[in-house]
Amino acid sequence: MSELITAELVDLDLSAETKNEAARSLAERMVTAGRVTDLDGFLADVAAREAQMPTGLDGGIGIPHCRSEHVAAPTLAFGRSARGIDFGAADGPADLVFLIAAPAGADDAHLTILSSLARRLMDPAFTDALRAEANPAAAAALIRGEQAPASAVTSPSAERNASADRDTADKHVAEEDVPDEPVTGQPFRIVAVTSCPTGIAHTYMAAESLEAAARAEGVVISVETQGSAGFKPLDPAVVAAADAVIWAHDVEVREKARFGGKPVVDVGVKAGINRPAELIAEARRKAERGEVSRFTDDHDGSDAGAGAGVSGDSAGHFGVRLRTYLMSGVSYMVPFVAAGGLLIALSFAIGGYEIASAPSVADHFAWGEANSWAALLNQIGGAAFGFLVPVLAGYIAYGMADRPALVPGFVGGAIALTIDAGFLGGLAAGLLAGAVVMAIQRVKVHPTLRGIMPVLVIPLLASMVVGFLMFIVVGKPIASLQKALTDGLNGLSGSNAVILGVVLGLMMCFDMGGPLNKVAYAFAVGGLADPTDGSLKVMAAVMAAGMVPPLAMALATTVRSRLFTRAERENGRAAWVLGASFISEGAIPFAAADPLRVIPSVMAGGAVTGALSMAFGSTLRAPHGGVFVVPLIGGPFLYLLAIAAGTAVATALVVILKGMRRSPEETPTAADEPKVPLAA
Repeated sequence: MSELITAELVDLDLSAETKNEAARSLAERMVTAGRVTDLDGFLADVAAREAQMPTGLDGGIGIPHCRSEHVAAPTLAFGRSARGIDFGAADGPADLVFLIAAPAGADDAHLTILSSLARRLMDPAFTDALRAEANPAAAAALIRGEQAPASAVTSPSAERNASADRDTADKHVAEEDVPDEPVTGQPFRIVAVTSCPTGIAHTYMAAESLEAAARAEGVVISVETQGSAGFKPLDPAVVAAADAVIWAHDVEVREKARFGGKPVVDVGVKAGINRPAELIAEARRKAERGEVSRFTDDHDGSDAGAGAGVSGDSAGHFGVRLRTYLMSGVSYMVPFVAAGGLLIALSFAIGGYEIASAPSVADHFAWGEANSWAALLNQIGGAAFGFLVPVLAGYIAYGMADRPALVPGFVGGAIALTIDAGFLGGLAAGLLAGAVVMAIQRVKVHPTLRGIMPVLVIPLLASMVVGFLMFIVVGKPIASLQKALTDGLNGLSGSNAVILGVVLGLMMCFDMGGPLNKVAYAFAVGGLADPTDGSLKVMAAVMAAGMVPPLAMALATTVRSRLFTRAERENGRAAWVLGASFISEGAIPFAAADPLRVIPSVMAGGAVTGALSMAFGSTLRAPHGGVFVVPLIGGPFLYLLAIAAGTAVATALVVILKGMRRSPEETPTAADEPKVPLAA
């Protein structure tokens, strides 16, 4: 680990009071060392990762980390705080802070080393030695693994742990490492999968924690770490011999069908770190009761599953599963939206709206003419937009039944475009494809056919069924509904348009990047594929309302700063940029800390903005960009006025509600700041 941390990257007297200050202080050392090229850009990536899930761990550890294009080389910085810094751990603040920076395209070797460090953090001897070390160079050497903790040789168990820590990240616990079971019975066997959004730290810490708990319980466990360095699938024989399965994950488990027919404990990755013994005990209880997951051997070796991130325990909650399926499709569609929409918007800025009717640049392209370049951008963006509905349908189906459902999902989405069923047709096609594939997977087949089922039989049969349903049965009614919806949008005026703007504003601000927000956004983006005056008004209202929550919280922290903690005031400064860029998630830390006051306030502001935007008749052809695409907005000055009005309403409400909550002596100050938990 000699290239990852040096003495210059160690701060044994970290004076930061908040997690943002700690990240900045350690990141500045990385910049000085030439490891980070853009401080603010890197810190934005760290904050985005932190917003997904707090990085505090029990035992006084904070491990902020991210992959970023602003990182020149894989780097680790370490800080030790005397007062402690709140990273969201259940047991209190962290005194040991590790900032891990990985390049966006980090190689497997470096990520394996980083993951090895994450495992070592689960060793008390290692963390105790870091708390006692007084020399930065010695602390760096300890983290690099060049010297063992003094207490690591005081007991046989510590020696075993130290040896395990030196193993590579994907090493599994072998059967001979487990204490002998009585000769009267076999040891309980578990296979586990761990994964986190970044795949750098929590993935491997959960693996180490589960392995250590299994050793203590006399359980044989094999862990598959699905991290950024890729993953090595467990031996099928090991999976087949397992008595139970533990999934400790925050992203989709890959190739779930391997674990079919076994009891599954499905939890978040931090549960694997913080309470591994409980998970093992729960796995035992499920095995004793004879519980099994929805996967069976009839899935023919495909990657079929019950849906993205849906555990066996929650399989009965249809609403949860449906939301997960739809979010899967929308999340894969968004990059096409951003690329295609911005290219089209840029083409309009260069060549005007009439550029959409330009002839193909494949037949005529003049290098020196601006209109030719505008037409080129427009046609590239149009090509990207052409994938919106098929990608939406394909990945809704993928969320339901994994890879075998991709082909019928894409086919159904393409048919939806052919019959003018549009966005609604894509939704229906994706759900139909997933349901058909799941039904086929339940059919018992001869073992000799199982190898060709997921690559030939299932895509063939499912595509035929979905194609028939879309062309003959449900496609035309959906196309009629889509046409009625489009005509309705075109005819919106007066109070009807204002009411729609209110509804869209409420949806955009309720969960700020969550399912309702994404539904409203996807509805608006779907209209851009075949733009009309009504659909362009909807897109403008959606983006305007989505900018309100972060802008309102930024303004509130500016005009009444004493109503907010130090961490919230720091988040408020960042929220100015996030709000201006149409990143609604910039308000999530405030909503998480005080949902009953913040969420209603920003919803009211979003409703005002949505209503005014529709009333003003503002239009927008770009699906993203915030204030940076204002020149492309129809009626830009009134549009900005709508945003300002909604921001003012939300700010006033949140200030009033927070002011009612606190008396002057209760107002947070720098002195009592450490007592206030930070938002995730």
